[in-house]
Amino acid sequence: MRVLAAMSGGVDSAVAAARAVDAGHEVVGVHLALSATPGTLRTGSRGCCSKEDAGDARRAADVLGIPFYVWDFADRFKEDVIDDFVAAYAAGETPNPCLRCNEKIKFSALADRAVALGFDAVVTGHYARLEDGVLRRAVDADKDQSYVLAVLTAQQLARAMFPVGDTAKPHIRAEAAERGLAVANKPDSHDICFIPSGDTRAFLGAKIGIRPGAVVDADGQVLANHEGVHGFTIGQRKGLGLSGPAADGKPRYVTEIDPDSGTVRVGSAEELQVWTIQADRAIWTSGAMPEGPIECVAQVRAHGGTAPAVAEAVDDGLIVRLREPLTGVARGQAVVLYRPDTLGDQVIGSGTITGTARDASDSVSSAGASTRQ
Repeated sequence: MRVLAAMSGGVDSAVAAARAVDAGHEVVGVHLALSATPGTLRTGSRGCCSKEDAGDARRAADVLGIPFYVWDFADRFKEDVIDDFVAAYAAGETPNPCLRCNEKIKFSALADRAVALGFDAVVTGHYARLEDGVLRRAVDADKDQSYVLAVLTAQQLARAMFPVGDTAKPHIRAEAAERGLAVANKPDSHDICFIPSGDTRAFLGAKIGIRPGAVVDADGQVLANHEGVHGFTIGQRKGLGLSGPAADGKPRYVTEIDPDSGTVRVGSAEELQVWTIQADRAIWTSGAMPEGPIECVAQVRAHGGTAPAVAEAVDDGLIVRLREPLTGVARGQAVVLYRPDTLGDQVIGSGTITGTARDASDSVSSAGASTRQ
């Protein structure tokens, strides 16, 4: 096959491209320029898409003996990822920009151009596995990225390749060194790639501006003032501007965010527990909407935040009723469903969280649920 290898300049994508070459594919490397003003150097493990990263990707392509290009996707990235991220926080949501990047950039804009140019698939260094069109968790649980890939449709998965998902990260680095790839020991990127400073609140503040509001308790008593709901997320404990814990000595957490009034409500850890999750923009990785309730394992964060559940498709969204409560569940996050009969390994689908219910009476029994899709 003719495949396009998305090369970020890191070790994972370099080894993924190398393995595609080993498999006998005709491979072309491409680096996505996602910033209109890329920095010359990265800041340790923060940031990406710098000129240094582009150079690292080019040198890796030279070692592999494959053609290499840089494609400018900065405008598309700003519109579909950065602007979406800012708008979501302004609306009191907590988005994951990696999901949007995969959905809108790497496996939509990039893949569409690849197909138009005659390529059969896009190769990336994501830690996940594809087996007969089924998206599964990576072998390396600590690096698993199936959560941020669960927004991909069956059509997008059909033209994707994840060559490193069957290998643990230390072995990937060792393989890169054996192949003579200079990125073998390059630090992994962390945090949000387009906020190299790591200061998300400052980044959002510069984009959104000051929108004053109040931090209140469950009784509506004002405890503090703030400059915008973009500085808060559900489950947050630090940086609330409070003088101390609650009267009972227990810490307080953000439990509700009202972007219209600018009110941020805080409460106890128990008030963070949710039993029901509502989501829209449902995506089913098999391409078919399930019929009736399905047993599943629900995950609400890239690493952690899982619970057994029963999910059901509702129009273009889904309802997830948890058998065990989850905490820190925020609007804008993704809820990803995994099949329980594969040890929570196989992705069923995903949705974007629009609301939650905290009443334990919303939990369900196993009656009427199945594992069919």
